[in-house]
Amino acid sequence: MTSHGIARAVRSRTEEQRQQDLVKIQKYRGLEDEIRQKISDNNYGTETFQLTSKLLRLNPEYYTIWNARRRCLIYGLLSKPSAGSPLSKESQNTSAIDTHTASSDASLPSSSTEIPPRPSLPTAGKTGTTTDSDADTDVIRSELGFTVPLLMEFPKCYWIWNYRLWTLDRAIERLHASIARRIWEEELGLVSKMLTKDRRNFHAWGYRRHVVAQLESSVLNGQSLVELEFEYTTKKIHEDLSNFSAWHNRSQLITRLLNERKADDASRKDLLDKELEIIREALNVGPEDQSLWYYHQFLVLNLANPSSSRQIAPNLTMEERKSYIDNEVTEIKDLLQDYKDIKWIYEALIEYAIALSQLMGQPFEPQSRSDVTSWLQILRKLDPKRNGRWSDLEKDLGLGQI
Repeated sequence: MTSHGIARAVRSRTEEQRQQDLVKIQKYRGLEDEIRQKISDNNYGTETFQLTSKLLRLNPEYYTIWNARRRCLIYGLLSKPSAGSPLSKESQNTSAIDTHTASSDASLPSSSTEIPPRPSLPTAGKTGTTTDSDADTDVIRSELGFTVPLLMEFPKCYWIWNYRLWTLDRAIERLHASIARRIWEEELGLVSKMLTKDRRNFHAWGYRRHVVAQLESSVLNGQSLVELEFEYTTKKIHEDLSNFSAWHNRSQLITRLLNERKADDASRKDLLDKELEIIREALNVGPEDQSLWYYHQFLVLNLANPSSSRQIAPNLTMEERKSYIDNEVTEIKDLLQDYKDIKWIYEALIEYAIALSQLMGQPFEPQSRSDVTSWLQILRKLDPKRNGRWSDLEKDLGLGQI
């Protein structure tokens, strides 16, 4: 059997190693049984909390234990809210956000109940009338600290990220806005470190977008971070041109950046020119890199779709748009002089020919028709596993077989 093209070797173990593994399994199951019994008894005290720490260090994917840990915090370690407050209602109906029940969790009571959405009204924690802010701050910081080594070892474990977000939300609910904001700012710093360690970790990139959105929100007295985040993508792209997530983030930010700058037509056109220059230079270095073609496609199709709500330069004339796309097609054709066997080049040429035809509202000119047919034939040779796709595309475009 193979995995990603790499043959799996059969791992041989000595009898001593096998016995050691059996002991580990026995300890793990004993720990699991102990937690299950305490949960069955509705015991969410300090001992149960400590047991969850032990089990989660062994298996951070065990999301039901994260749910139990949440209950331990709300029923014990976090300060008690007054009756009738939003936090009091929360504690009556609590478990994980965005989790679902699995058959293996059936023996754990109430494992599928959910925490209701965060109240939109000011919470008691912010006024200081129902929570001990200092104690809650210590608990929240301690929980965030608990998950850091787990993230370092398991950076793509969804449930660790999920629990951190839940913990951070408790800061918003229970702490003064200035303290909560400081904690969220520290979280942004942690994500930056994670992305230094693993620049393409899409979990961390998605998490970063959420953290930034919270820091920009009124609940944390925030303001726009779009300039800083756009510059951050520039930094990450310079470190690694193949960072798909950085290019994606950039595509999500650029229109908002221009809108918040209140950029005029000249400024918008200038930024578009700079972005096209950046991606052209990158393609000259690595035309085999799909992530670069993604961003180039984003820019070209933005030009080809003047009705899009995410226009970079919305007031360009039709002729200006055509000129831009023609120029990009010419630049791509130049790549064929040195790179004749890279399929992304031919796919881009075909897509941009279609986009230009749709933009102008005209069918292919004879030369374009011949070029697209030729490029499809080359794609059949370079990527034969997708011959069905190329045939369907040829049929959709009304091109005859050669």
